[in-house]
Amino acid sequence: MEQDQQILNRITEMVEDERRLREELASGRIDTSTEQQRLGRLEQELDRCWDLLRQRRAKAEYGGNPDDAEVRPSSQVEGYQG
Repeated sequence: MEQDQQILNRITEMVEDERRLREELASGRIDTSTEQQRLGRLEQELDRCWDLLRQRRAKAEYGGNPDDAEVRPSSQVEGYQG
């Protein structure tokens, strides 16, 4: 599934961005406030990507079309309980 791989690639990029942000904070290139703002946005996008990937996999597993999965708003994804 090429689309799933693209989502996974994007997740990998965002995890790398998260690592860089933490390095920038540790080295003093950014302040805590900047790191928190950028990390917050990054974490929301990561959650949405993981949600989309889970939707696609569930649809495929149960005979649906993975391409019918849709990116949901952060407000919906962030409201899930684990």
